[in-house]
Amino acid sequence: MSVHPNQALFAGEKPFPAIPACEHFAGSERLILKALELQDKLGPIFDITCDCEDGAPAGREKEHAEMIVRLVNSEANQHGMAGARVHDYSHGHWKQDVDILVGGAGNRLAYITIPKSTAVAQVAEMIGTIQQVAKAHGIAREIPIHVLIETHGALRDVHAIAALPWIQVLDFGLMDFVSGHHGAIPASAMRSPGQFEHRLLARAKGEVVAAALAHGVVPAHNVTLDLKNPYAAYADARRARMEFGFLRQWSIYPTQIQPIVDAMKPDYSEVETGAAILLAAQKADWGPIQHAGELHDRATYRYYWEVLQKAHVTGLKLPAEAEQAFFSSIG
Repeated sequence: MSVHPNQALFAGEKPFPAIPACEHFAGSERLILKALELQDKLGPIFDITCDCEDGAPAGREKEHAEMIVRLVNSEANQHGMAGARVHDYSHGHWKQDVDILVGGAGNRLAYITIPKSTAVAQVAEMIGTIQQVAKAHGIAREIPIHVLIETHGALRDVHAIAALPWIQVLDFGLMDFVSGHHGAIPASAMRSPGQFEHRLLARAKGEVVAAALAHGVVPAHNVTLDLKNPYAAYADARRARMEFGFLRQWSIYPTQIQPIVDAMKPDYSEVETGAAILLAAQKADWGPIQHAGELHDRATYRYYWEVLQKAHVTGLKLPAEAEQAFFSSIG
Protein backbone atom coordinates (compact mmCIF):
# COMPACT_ATOMS: atom_id res chain seq x y z
CA MET A 1 0.00 0.00 0.00
CA SER A 2 1.35 3.46 -0.93
CA VAL A 3 2.40 5.65 1.99
CA HIS A 4 0.96 9.17 2.04
CA PRO A 5 3.43 12.11 2.24
CA ASN A 6 2.05 13.19 5.62
CA GLN A 7 3.04 9.84 7.11
CA ALA A 8 6.27 9.37 5.17
CA LEU A 9 7.69 12.86 5.57
CA PHE A 10 6.32 14.16 8.88
CA ALA A 11 6.03 11.07 11.07
CA GLY A 12 6.26 12.06 14.73
CA GLU A 13 6.24 15.81 14.09
CA LYS A 14 3.71 18.53 13.52
CA PRO A 15 3.19 19.22 9.81
CA PHE A 16 3.01 22.80 8.62
CA PRO A 17 -0.63 23.99 8.50
CA ALA A 18 -2.24 23.59 5.08
CA ILE A 19 -4.83 26.37 5.26
CA PRO A 20 -6.25 28.85 2.74
CA ALA A 21 -4.15 31.82 1.64
CA CYS A 22 -6.96 34.33 2.23
CA GLU A 23 -8.83 35.24 5.41
CA HIS A 24 -11.94 37.36 4.87
CA PHE A 25 -13.33 39.47 7.73
CA ALA A 26 -17.06 39.99 8.21
CA GLY A 27 -18.69 41.69 11.19
CA SER A 28 -22.48 41.69 10.78
CA GLU A 29 -24.90 38.82 10.25
CA ARG A 30 -25.65 40.08 6.75
CA LEU A 31 -21.97 40.24 5.77
CA ILE A 32 -21.17 36.87 7.32
CA LEU A 33 -24.01 35.23 5.40
CA LYS A 34 -22.88 36.96 2.20
CA ALA A 35 -19.35 35.66 2.76
CA LEU A 36 -20.61 32.12 3.39
CA GLU A 37 -22.60 32.28 0.14
CA LEU A 38 -19.50 33.43 -1.73
CA GLN A 39 -17.45 30.67 -0.14
CA ASP A 40 -19.99 28.13 -1.36
CA LYS A 41 -19.76 29.62 -4.86
CA LEU A 42 -15.97 29.92 -5.11
CA GLY A 43 -15.20 26.80 -3.11
CA PRO A 44 -13.11 26.35 0.06
CA ILE A 45 -10.33 28.72 -1.01
CA PHE A 46 -10.72 31.27 1.81
CA ASP A 47 -11.56 31.36 5.51
CA ILE A 48 -14.13 33.66 7.07
CA THR A 49 -13.47 35.47 10.34
CA CYS A 50 -16.68 36.39 12.12
CA ASP A 51 -15.71 39.49 14.07
CA CYS A 52 -16.68 40.16 17.66
CA GLU A 53 -14.05 42.84 18.25
CA ASP A 54 -15.09 45.46 15.68
CA GLY A 55 -18.35 43.85 14.62
CA ALA A 56 -20.25 43.75 17.91
CA PRO A 57 -22.34 46.88 18.69
CA ALA A 58 -21.50 48.33 22.10
CA GLY A 59 -23.83 46.86 24.70
CA ARG A 60 -24.81 43.92 22.48
CA GLU A 61 -21.64 41.87 22.70
CA LYS A 62 -23.45 38.80 24.08
CA GLU A 63 -26.09 38.80 21.34
CA HIS A 64 -23.43 39.27 18.68
CA ALA A 65 -21.39 36.28 19.87
CA GLU A 66 -24.56 34.17 20.04
CA MET A 67 -25.38 35.16 16.46
CA ILE A 68 -21.93 33.95 15.35
CA VAL A 69 -22.46 30.63 17.11
CA ARG A 70 -25.77 30.21 15.31
CA LEU A 71 -24.23 30.88 11.90
CA VAL A 72 -21.14 28.73 12.50
CA ASN A 73 -23.41 25.83 13.46
CA SER A 74 -25.83 26.42 10.58
CA GLU A 75 -26.09 24.72 7.19
CA ALA A 76 -24.85 27.95 5.63
CA ASN A 77 -21.36 27.04 6.93
CA GLN A 78 -21.01 24.29 4.35
CA HIS A 79 -17.24 24.03 4.43
CA GLY A 80 -16.67 24.46 8.18
CA MET A 81 -14.23 27.27 7.44
CA ALA A 82 -15.56 30.04 9.67
CA GLY A 83 -13.59 31.27 12.67
CA ALA A 84 -14.10 34.19 15.04
CA ARG A 85 -12.15 37.11 16.45
CA VAL A 86 -12.79 37.81 20.13
CA HIS A 87 -12.35 41.08 22.00
CA ASP A 88 -8.88 41.93 23.24
CA TYR A 89 -7.44 41.18 26.68
CA SER A 90 -8.23 44.63 28.08
CA HIS A 91 -11.89 44.43 27.07
CA GLY A 92 -14.39 43.29 29.65
CA HIS A 93 -16.18 40.92 27.28
CA TRP A 94 -13.36 38.69 26.01
CA LYS A 95 -14.06 35.90 28.51
CA GLN A 96 -17.76 36.05 27.69
CA ASP A 97 -16.86 35.77 23.99
CA VAL A 98 -14.83 32.64 24.72
CA ASP A 99 -17.58 31.11 26.88
CA ILE A 100 -20.21 31.66 24.19
CA LEU A 101 -18.13 30.81 21.11
CA VAL A 102 -16.28 27.77 22.45
CA GLY A 103 -19.19 26.53 24.52
CA GLY A 104 -21.62 26.90 21.64
CA ALA A 105 -19.53 26.11 18.56
CA GLY A 106 -16.19 24.73 19.77
CA ASN A 107 -16.41 21.68 17.55
CA ARG A 108 -17.03 23.74 14.40
CA LEU A 109 -15.01 26.92 14.83
CA ALA A 110 -12.17 26.92 12.30
CA TYR A 111 -10.07 29.07 14.65
CA ILE A 112 -10.16 31.88 17.23
CA THR A 113 -8.28 35.13 16.61
CA ILE A 114 -6.79 37.08 19.53
CA PRO A 115 -6.19 40.82 18.91
CA LYS A 116 -4.12 43.62 20.48
CA SER A 117 -2.12 41.61 23.00
CA THR A 118 0.78 43.52 24.51
CA ALA A 119 2.71 40.59 26.02
CA VAL A 120 3.09 36.85 25.66
CA ALA A 121 1.55 36.39 29.14
CA GLN A 122 -1.75 37.84 27.90
CA VAL A 123 -1.88 35.48 24.93
CA ALA A 124 -0.99 32.53 27.14
CA GLU A 125 -3.78 33.40 29.58
CA MET A 126 -6.33 33.73 26.80
CA ILE A 127 -5.31 30.41 25.26
CA GLY A 128 -5.49 28.82 28.70
CA THR A 129 -9.05 30.09 29.12
CA ILE A 130 -10.01 28.75 25.68
CA GLN A 131 -8.55 25.36 26.63
CA GLN A 132 -10.39 25.32 29.96
CA VAL A 133 -13.74 26.18 28.37
CA ALA A 134 -13.19 23.55 25.68
CA LYS A 135 -12.42 20.91 28.30
CA ALA A 136 -15.46 21.89 30.36
CA HIS A 137 -17.67 21.33 27.32
CA GLY A 138 -16.10 18.01 26.37
CA ILE A 139 -14.38 19.38 23.27
CA ALA A 140 -11.35 17.18 22.62
CA ARG A 141 -9.94 18.93 19.54
CA GLU A 142 -7.32 21.64 19.54
CA ILE A 143 -8.96 24.87 18.41
CA PRO A 144 -6.42 26.68 16.20
CA ILE A 145 -5.41 30.08 17.58
CA HIS A 146 -4.51 33.10 15.45
CA VAL A 147 -2.71 35.99 17.14
CA LEU A 148 -2.53 39.55 15.88
CA ILE A 149 0.91 41.09 16.20
CA GLU A 150 0.01 44.77 16.23
CA THR A 151 1.63 46.28 19.34
CA HIS A 152 5.19 46.96 20.42
CA GLY A 153 4.88 44.36 23.17
CA ALA A 154 3.57 41.63 20.89
CA LEU A 155 6.38 42.26 18.41
CA ARG A 156 8.93 42.13 21.25
CA ASP A 157 7.50 38.74 22.35
CA VAL A 158 6.72 37.41 18.89
CA HIS A 159 8.94 34.29 19.09
CA ALA A 160 7.53 33.37 22.50
CA ILE A 161 3.98 33.89 21.22
CA ALA A 162 4.62 31.70 18.18
CA ALA A 163 5.83 28.92 20.47
CA LEU A 164 2.60 28.78 22.52
CA PRO A 165 0.26 25.77 22.18
CA TRP A 166 -2.53 25.67 19.58
CA ILE A 167 -1.04 28.58 17.59
CA GLN A 168 -1.71 28.23 13.87
CA VAL A 169 -1.31 31.78 12.46
CA LEU A 170 0.48 35.02 13.33
CA ASP A 171 -1.32 37.99 11.74
CA PHE A 172 0.44 41.30 11.23
CA GLY A 173 -1.89 44.17 12.18
CA LEU A 174 -0.66 47.18 10.21
CA MET A 175 -3.14 49.87 11.25
CA ASP A 176 -2.78 49.53 15.01
CA PHE A 177 0.96 49.04 14.70
CA VAL A 178 1.34 52.32 12.77
CA SER A 179 -0.93 54.22 15.18
CA GLY A 180 1.14 52.96 18.10
CA HIS A 181 4.17 54.86 16.82
CA HIS A 182 2.89 58.32 17.82
CA GLY A 183 3.29 59.82 14.36
CA ALA A 184 6.81 58.51 13.76
CA ILE A 185 5.40 56.44 10.88
CA PRO A 186 3.39 58.57 8.41
CA ALA A 187 -0.17 57.73 7.42
CA SER A 188 1.05 57.05 3.88
CA ALA A 189 2.74 53.92 5.24
CA MET A 190 -0.69 52.39 5.84
CA ARG A 191 -0.79 51.90 2.07
CA SER A 192 1.60 50.73 -0.60
CA PRO A 193 4.40 51.27 -1.31
CA GLY A 194 5.09 52.79 2.12
CA GLN A 195 3.90 49.77 4.07
CA PHE A 196 6.65 47.68 2.49
CA GLU A 197 9.37 50.31 2.36
CA HIS A 198 9.27 52.13 5.70
CA ARG A 199 12.10 50.65 7.74
CA LEU A 200 10.11 50.15 10.93
CA LEU A 201 7.35 48.31 9.07
CA ALA A 202 9.72 46.21 6.96
CA ARG A 203 11.51 45.20 10.16
CA ALA A 204 8.26 44.30 11.91
CA LYS A 205 6.90 42.30 9.00
CA GLY A 206 10.17 40.43 8.63
CA GLU A 207 10.25 39.55 12.33
CA VAL A 208 6.66 38.29 12.29
CA VAL A 209 7.34 36.05 9.29
CA ALA A 210 10.61 34.75 10.71
CA ALA A 211 9.04 33.92 14.08
CA ALA A 212 6.04 32.24 12.47
CA LEU A 213 8.03 30.05 10.11
CA ALA A 214 10.58 29.14 12.80
CA HIS A 215 7.75 27.66 14.88
CA GLY A 216 5.75 26.00 12.08
CA VAL A 217 3.10 28.74 12.08
CA VAL A 218 1.54 30.53 9.09
CA PRO A 219 2.40 34.25 8.72
CA ALA A 220 -0.58 36.33 7.53
CA HIS A 221 -0.32 39.79 5.98
CA ASN A 222 -2.48 42.80 6.79
CA VAL A 223 -5.39 44.32 4.90
CA THR A 224 -5.36 46.38 1.72
CA LEU A 225 -7.31 49.60 2.33
CA ASP A 226 -8.17 50.23 -1.33
CA LEU A 227 -11.61 48.66 -1.77
CA LYS A 228 -12.28 49.92 -5.29
CA ASN A 229 -9.29 48.40 -7.07
CA PRO A 230 -9.02 44.61 -6.76
CA TYR A 231 -5.58 44.72 -8.36
CA ALA A 232 -4.29 46.65 -5.33
CA ALA A 233 -5.07 43.63 -3.13
CA TYR A 234 -3.36 41.35 -5.66
CA ALA A 235 -0.27 43.56 -5.81
CA ASP A 236 -0.02 43.81 -2.02
CA ALA A 237 -0.46 40.06 -1.54
CA ARG A 238 2.06 39.27 -4.26
CA ARG A 239 4.67 41.60 -2.78
CA ALA A 240 3.98 40.28 0.72
CA ARG A 241 4.43 36.74 -0.57
CA MET A 242 7.48 37.19 -2.77
CA GLU A 243 9.47 39.79 -0.80
CA PHE A 244 8.54 39.03 2.81
CA GLY A 245 7.45 35.40 2.85
CA PHE A 246 3.84 35.87 3.99
CA LEU A 247 1.64 32.90 3.07
CA ARG A 248 -1.78 34.41 3.73
CA GLN A 249 -3.47 37.82 3.60
CA TRP A 250 -6.57 39.39 5.03
CA SER A 251 -9.50 40.51 2.93
CA ILE A 252 -12.00 43.15 4.04
CA TYR A 253 -14.07 43.34 0.85
CA PRO A 254 -15.47 40.47 -1.25
CA THR A 255 -13.75 41.56 -4.47
CA GLN A 256 -10.37 41.28 -2.73
CA ILE A 257 -10.68 37.54 -2.09
CA GLN A 258 -9.91 36.07 -5.51
CA PRO A 259 -7.03 38.49 -6.24
CA ILE A 260 -5.39 37.57 -2.91
CA VAL A 261 -5.79 33.86 -3.61
CA ASP A 262 -4.36 34.30 -7.10
CA ALA A 263 -1.39 36.25 -5.77
CA MET A 264 -0.60 33.57 -3.22
CA LYS A 265 -0.81 30.61 -5.61
CA PRO A 266 2.44 28.73 -6.24
CA ASP A 267 3.97 28.79 -9.70
CA TYR A 268 2.30 26.06 -11.76
CA SER A 269 5.60 24.82 -13.17
CA GLU A 270 6.66 24.06 -9.59
CA VAL A 271 3.39 22.25 -9.01
CA GLU A 272 3.94 20.03 -12.05
CA THR A 273 7.55 19.35 -11.08
CA GLY A 274 6.58 18.64 -7.50
CA ALA A 275 3.82 16.25 -8.53
CA ALA A 276 6.16 14.26 -10.75
CA ILE A 277 8.87 14.07 -8.07
CA LEU A 278 6.47 13.07 -5.29
CA LEU A 279 4.76 10.39 -7.37
CA ALA A 280 8.15 8.88 -8.24
CA ALA A 281 9.26 9.12 -4.61
CA GLN A 282 6.11 7.37 -3.41
CA LYS A 283 6.78 4.52 -5.85
CA ALA A 284 10.33 4.31 -4.45
CA ASP A 285 8.99 4.09 -0.87
CA TRP A 286 10.29 7.63 -0.24
CA GLY A 287 13.93 6.74 -0.77
CA PRO A 288 16.23 8.95 -2.90
CA ILE A 289 15.41 9.20 -6.61
CA GLN A 290 16.69 10.86 -9.76
CA HIS A 291 14.41 13.21 -11.67
CA ALA A 292 15.45 15.15 -14.77
CA GLY A 293 19.07 14.34 -13.99
CA GLU A 294 18.92 15.62 -10.40
CA LEU A 295 19.02 13.81 -7.06
CA HIS A 296 16.01 14.25 -4.76
CA ASP A 297 15.46 13.07 -1.20
CA ARG A 298 13.35 13.88 1.87
CA ALA A 299 14.38 17.55 1.91
CA THR A 300 13.01 18.24 -1.56
CA TYR A 301 10.06 15.92 -0.99
CA ARG A 302 9.00 18.00 2.01
CA TYR A 303 9.38 21.22 0.02
CA TYR A 304 7.32 20.00 -2.91
CA TRP A 305 4.65 18.45 -0.69
CA GLU A 306 4.02 21.87 0.81
CA VAL A 307 3.91 23.35 -2.72
CA LEU A 308 1.21 20.83 -3.67
CA GLN A 309 -0.76 21.54 -0.51
CA LYS A 310 -0.67 25.28 -1.21
CA ALA A 311 -1.82 24.60 -4.76
CA HIS A 312 -4.68 22.46 -3.45
CA VAL A 313 -5.98 25.02 -0.95
CA THR A 314 -5.78 27.85 -3.51
CA GLY A 315 -7.87 25.90 -6.00
CA LEU A 316 -5.15 25.17 -8.57
CA LYS A 317 -5.93 22.13 -10.69
CA LEU A 318 -3.38 19.45 -9.91
CA PRO A 319 -2.19 16.72 -12.29
CA ALA A 320 -4.85 14.01 -12.09
CA GLU A 321 -2.53 11.27 -10.82
CA ALA A 322 -1.25 13.49 -8.00
CA GLU A 323 -4.78 14.55 -7.06
CA GLN A 324 -5.82 10.93 -6.81
CA ALA A 325 -2.72 9.78 -4.96
CA PHE A 326 -2.43 12.58 -2.42
CA PHE A 327 -5.77 14.36 -1.98
CA SER A 328 -8.61 11.97 -2.80
CA SER A 329 -8.89 10.80 0.81
CA ILE A 330 -8.37 14.14 2.58
CA GLY A 331 -10.62 16.50 0.57
